[in-house]
Amino acid sequence: MSLSVLLIGAPAQAEPPASAELAALDRDVSRTQSLRAVKDLQRFYAQYAQFALWPEMADLFSQDATLIWGETTVHGRGEIAEWLKNRLGGTRGLSDGALRAPFIEDPLVNLSIDGKSAKGRWLGLIMAGDGSGETSIEGGIFENEFVLDNGVWKFSKLHFYPQYEGDYETGWSNAGGQELPQIPYHFTLDETGIPIPPAPPSPALAEASLDVLEDRIAALNAEDAVRNLQNAYGYYVDRKMWDDVVDLFARDAQVEIAGAGQFDGRGGIRKAMERMGDQTLQHGEFNDHPLFDTIITVSPGAREAYARGIELGMTGTADNGEAAWQFSVFRNRFVLEDGLWKIREMRLYPLLRADYAVGWGHGGSAHLTQILPAFTEPHPVTGKGVTIDGFTLSGTDDLTAPDVTDTTEESRPALSFEKRLYEARRKLARAQAYDGVVNVSSAYGYYLDDFQWVNMASLFAEEGNKHSPFAGFYIGRDRIMAAATAMYGDPPPTRPGISFHWRFQPVIHVSHDGRSANLRTRLFQPRTTMPRKAGDPAPSGIYSGALFSGMYPNDQAVLEDGIWRLWSLTIDEPYMTTDSWAGGWSAVAPTPPGQGGGQSPLVERLPPDILMTDLGKRAEHFRGGTGETLAWPAILPMWFHYKNPVSGRVPEFYSPDSVPSLLRPESRLIAHGYQMPPNGPEQDGIHIELTPPEVARDVEPGK
Repeated sequence: MSLSVLLIGAPAQAEPPASAELAALDRDVSRTQSLRAVKDLQRFYAQYAQFALWPEMADLFSQDATLIWGETTVHGRGEIAEWLKNRLGGTRGLSDGALRAPFIEDPLVNLSIDGKSAKGRWLGLIMAGDGSGETSIEGGIFENEFVLDNGVWKFSKLHFYPQYEGDYETGWSNAGGQELPQIPYHFTLDETGIPIPPAPPSPALAEASLDVLEDRIAALNAEDAVRNLQNAYGYYVDRKMWDDVVDLFARDAQVEIAGAGQFDGRGGIRKAMERMGDQTLQHGEFNDHPLFDTIITVSPGAREAYARGIELGMTGTADNGEAAWQFSVFRNRFVLEDGLWKIREMRLYPLLRADYAVGWGHGGSAHLTQILPAFTEPHPVTGKGVTIDGFTLSGTDDLTAPDVTDTTEESRPALSFEKRLYEARRKLARAQAYDGVVNVSSAYGYYLDDFQWVNMASLFAEEGNKHSPFAGFYIGRDRIMAAATAMYGDPPPTRPGISFHWRFQPVIHVSHDGRSANLRTRLFQPRTTMPRKAGDPAPSGIYSGALFSGMYPNDQAVLEDGIWRLWSLTIDEPYMTTDSWAGGWSAVAPTPPGQGGGQSPLVERLPPDILMTDLGKRAEHFRGGTGETLAWPAILPMWFHYKNPVSGRVPEFYSPDSVPSLLRPESRLIAHGYQMPPNGPEQDGIHIELTPPEVARDVEPGK
């Protein structure tokens, strides 16, 4: 959502005597919208960079802003524009065959007490090529600052700390060939779980009526629901769960794939998906499509929304030695139908496809040229539409089909002013919970990458629990910290390598009261180390330019003493591994039967409170768990904490509560005074059943 939309309010109206409460609500809604405007500003930066729109990128900065990129520092919007222009090739728009793929995720954003500035941390990875053979890869951390300038959010400082770099031929290694230091945090431990700090006193009168505030809160809740739906779609695609994908679409929905055509109705949508193969992953198949930098735009009335973002396709079949990259833009329309959000129209723009062995340096094997997928909003600072001379602006018109509208009651409920105020505050708390959970989730990855075991353990609630890979679960902060220290030792001042833990593409189900949440994120794990000399063996455990993938399938978080904390964390891994950059994911040899398993040495050093081997089916086939260990290119089971968010279809591997609750009911949220968040089709944090019992049957967790 752009701030130009968010901060528009209706003229103040006469209200009943609760003026102070209404003014406080007005203030808090604006602060929540500001936090999201800052996140979207970073997303706009990435989306503009993808098409080398350097003037639009520069317009995101304040007049006296600073940009620091490694050892380079430039001041002022004019100098920033010139630096961006030179960096992006000197022209606006991509040349034929060129690639710019900026992936910027894992936001940890904190608003200032006065609400007029903010700071944020992101992980960044940029893959680029000029179409004539030159390629580059850059990765690192952004620590950025923002300012509210005449009612509009802008960058006041962009600071990128390079941590790894390289080109397509050799892959990446540590930036500058040096050991990597810890990048300073803009946040304290407690601030990770308080993205919006307690505010100063409110003005005496609200600037917006309760009607307007209810609408603004409804838009925040709608944004969260649509983001969940978009991200859930992505996970189903990764696993070729076509039944579940089709369930997410509205009646008479359509899919349009640039270069391939339009697909109508449920049958057409199924055919569009089956272009990626039959349902269900087979041995050696990789079909990951992580989604980055997604902007959600909610239309007035909160009954329609759009999503636009960047998709990275990593596909292939290891059994045949096949692997490929695909870089795309998606631009989707969502509608509220029968009380649930559904996908109405999907537009996919595959910009470049490249065989892994060849790479993207010369434009790949398929390149969509002179197309600019339309943005879902005007520029968030200038308010102008964005086009490129010579490029076709695609996706600005709705696909030709009758409108789909919600059939639920549209009138406001007949409640007292006090009750409406209470309900508005509760629904706002649900939106703020979404941001709080994202913050603490990102903080976990940052502290883990930096070996900050005290801070990492302190992110958990007092009686929280954490899964240590290939070992089991540790319960309580002290045990979590002790396990990490026993496994990895004390934090070093610098590191020869980092195994990054990107935790993004969230599906977050918040409880009705906004005090607890279930969370799903993917693990995207680029690894870097010192450059290797010719003939040197790869260092044990970390490989230059390597990629790994996993899943955090059913984490939980709670609001404890006013701070968002992790309640439970489970990691299922690895789903895909690479031995080196050169070979990629298609060059990994199958693990001989009986090998590749074994528990972590941590089991002997500090026995877990719950061993993975005690978890039965829930740990089956994972290293350290039960049954035969499956290692890539074998296909591990994928667990879900939720049913299909539209149909209620139950996934094959379904575990709605935390994993420790299978053996220790006292570890459940509801045993500690928290509500269990919804785990399927839901309205306002309450799970609803819409499908026949034989489809949406309840399954005992872990069975």
